[in-house]
Amino acid sequence: MILRSSDCLLWLIFIASTQSAQPSAPEPVSAPLRELPWGQLNFLHTTDTHGWHAGHLQEPSFTGDWGDYVSFAERLHEQADSEGVDLLLVDTGDRIEGNGLYDASHPKGKYTRDIFKEQHIDVICTGNHELYHKYSSDNEYLITVPNAHGNYLASNLDILDPDTGKRVAMAPRYKKFTTKNQGIRILAFGFLFDFTGNANNTIVEAVEKTVQQAWFLEAIHDREVDLFLVAGHIPLDSPEFNAIFKAIRQIQWDTPIQFLGGHTHIRDYFKYDSKAYGLESGRYMETIGFTSITGLSTGGRSRARSSDIDAKVAAPKFARRYIDNNLYSFHHHTSLNSTTFPTAHGRNVSAMIASARKDLNLDHGFGCAPQNFWTNRAPFPHKDSIFSLLQQRVFPDIIADPARDGIPRLAIVNTGGIRFDIFKGPFTIDTTYTVSPFTNGFRYIKDVPFETAKQLTRILNQEVPQLVEVPYDLAMRMPVSKRTQAAAAFETPRESFGHEYGFASSQIPLAAASGETVLTPGYTTSDAAGDDGDDTIHEPIRFYKVPNVIESRIGFPSLESTAAEDPEKVDVVYIDFIERYVLLALRFLGTGYAVGDTETYMEGREMTGLISKWVERNWKGDC
Repeated sequence: MILRSSDCLLWLIFIASTQSAQPSAPEPVSAPLRELPWGQLNFLHTTDTHGWHAGHLQEPSFTGDWGDYVSFAERLHEQADSEGVDLLLVDTGDRIEGNGLYDASHPKGKYTRDIFKEQHIDVICTGNHELYHKYSSDNEYLITVPNAHGNYLASNLDILDPDTGKRVAMAPRYKKFTTKNQGIRILAFGFLFDFTGNANNTIVEAVEKTVQQAWFLEAIHDREVDLFLVAGHIPLDSPEFNAIFKAIRQIQWDTPIQFLGGHTHIRDYFKYDSKAYGLESGRYMETIGFTSITGLSTGGRSRARSSDIDAKVAAPKFARRYIDNNLYSFHHHTSLNSTTFPTAHGRNVSAMIASARKDLNLDHGFGCAPQNFWTNRAPFPHKDSIFSLLQQRVFPDIIADPARDGIPRLAIVNTGGIRFDIFKGPFTIDTTYTVSPFTNGFRYIKDVPFETAKQLTRILNQEVPQLVEVPYDLAMRMPVSKRTQAAAAFETPRESFGHEYGFASSQIPLAAASGETVLTPGYTTSDAAGDDGDDTIHEPIRFYKVPNVIESRIGFPSLESTAAEDPEKVDVVYIDFIERYVLLALRFLGTGYAVGDTETYMEGREMTGLISKWVERNWKGDC
C-alpha cells in the first residue's frame, strides 16, 4: 500500500553506489527523509527549470538530471497503477534561459527541446521567458506545442502565426480529460501572469479579462467535472490566481481546485478554501513538487479500489511534498536502488544530455574561482557576495568604451540579470551561462550631471518615496517564500559563508565522528500547511535580500570620492533591459531625458561574454 503516513521519518542510507547520471556530478549526501503523501490523485510538478536539464553539477542535493526525472516518473506511474490511483505530470513554464545546455547552442534550445519532450507531461503552459524574444515564442508555437500532443494549454496567450501573420491562440485554451485509474474528470487550464514584457509577436490577455470571456464561462459551467486543474506561470498568492479562483467559485462553489504555479522560484503552498490549494515547486531543477488529493468524486470511468480510498468524504484531503532532485531521494521514494531504479528510457535521456554537453564543450574552463560567491546567501555588500565581486572588481575592468575613454561613468546593472552563484572551483562555459545567461548589451546617456546621476540607484532600489514601479524580474529575489523567511532561525556566521558549510559545493556528512546527527544545510520551507513539506530534513539556511540594482563608479578620481572630487558630469551606463526604468527615474528627478538621448555602449559586447573574459584574465589556471 503506497498511502504512507506523511509524518513518518526514515533515514535514507544506501549501501549500494548511486552514481549520478551525469558523470561530473557529485554524489548526493545521505539525509533523513519524509515520505511522499500519496493520495487518490497525485501530481509531479516542475517549474522555472531554465534549461537545468543536466541537474546541478556542483551541488550534491540537486544532481538529478532530466533522465533521472523520466525514470522517477515512470517508476511512480508503475506504483500508481499497481494501487489503482492516478499520477499526472505538470510543467508551468520558464523552461529556457539560464543554463549552457540551452543558451550555448546555436540556435538556442537546439538540444533542450528534444530533451524536454522525452518526458510525458499531462499539462504544460508558458512562462514569461519563452516570450521575451520572437524566436523563442515562435519555437514554442512551432515545436514545443506540437511536441506536447494536445497537452500544452494557453488560456490567455495568443501569437501571430509565423507563416500567416494572423493572431491565433498559442495552444488550446483548456482541455477536459478523465484519469485512467480513478475515472476523475478534470477540466484543465494553462495561464500566464499579466506579463507586459513580451516580444511584439505575442499577446498576453489580462487574466481578469480572460475569466470574463464567453469560452471560459462556458467551460466552468460544465457540471460533469470532479476537479478543476489550473496550471499557471503565476505566483500562488497573486491577483491573477485569485481572479481565477473567484470566477470558478461563482459558478462551482464546491468543486475542488488544484492550482500549480510558478515564476517566483520558491517552494510554496497556499490555501484558497477547504477545497482549493496551490503548489509552487522552486527553480532550476532543484525541486520536484509532489501534491496529492484524496476524496475526489469519480464521475467518469471509475476503477477505484473502495478498500483503499473512500472518495465520498465531505471535504477532500490535500497534501504536498518538495522533493530534493537527487538520486537518493528518487531511490527511496520508489523503494529501488541504483540497479533497479533507472529505466531504459531514462538512461537514454541522460545519455542525450551528456552528448549535448560534450557537443557544446560546456566543461571547458575559463579559470578557477578562488571561493564561493553567493547571490542570496551573503548580505550585500560582503566579500562573499557575487554582487560585491561584480561591483568592486569585475565592472571596473569590463565596462569601458574606447569612444568615451577617460570619461567617468556610473554603471548600473539589475541584480535580476545575475541568476546564480559562483562556486569555488572550475569556472566553465556552463558557469558563464548559469551566472549570466542573457544577451543584453549596454546603453548609456552621456554627460549627465553627477548630482542627478548619483540619485538613480536610490530611486531604482525604492529607498525613497517615488513614482517608479519596478518589475519583479528586475531584482534577484530570495528563493524562499516570505513565510519561510519569517520562520528562519538559523544564520550562517558572516565570515564563513559556505566555504566548508553549505548545501551547495561541499555538503557535510550525515553524522559526525561522535555519532551525533548532523543535518546538511538546505531548504527548510514553511508554508500554509506547516513546516514539514520538504522531503529532505535540512539545517536551515539564511537568505538575504539584495537591492534591485547595483552601481559601480568607474573612472572617478578615487573609490572614496568626496564632494570636492566628484566629477561635474558622468556617462550613465546601464544594461539595456532596464532602460525604461532608468528613464523613468530620470524623469522623476525632473530631467527631460528620453530614448532619443540614449546610445549603444561597447557596440557588440554583452555581459555574459565580458564576464568570461574577465575570469580568463584574473582567475587563470586549472583547479
